[in-house]
Amino acid sequence: MTLKDVKVGQTCTVVGLMGGGAIKRRIMDMGITKKAQVYVRKVAPLGDPIEVTVRGYELSLRKDEAQNVEVELVA
Repeated sequence: MTLKDVKVGQTCTVVGLMGGGAIKRRIMDMGITKKAQVYVRKVAPLGDPIEVTVRGYELSLRKDEAQNVEVELVA
């Protein structure tokens, strides 16, 4: 499952990053790395961007960026 598929109010753990090059580096620079906890705060009305909380700060991601983040839900 990817971060794009996580519903509002759910928390997940990053399992891995797909893709490569500049996109992967940008995602990692934002603090989204393996084993990071990500909480999905809200999604814009048209579905883009997605607002998340990671490592104690709020971050907005586009759907195409969120699609490159492989996650698993926290029980």
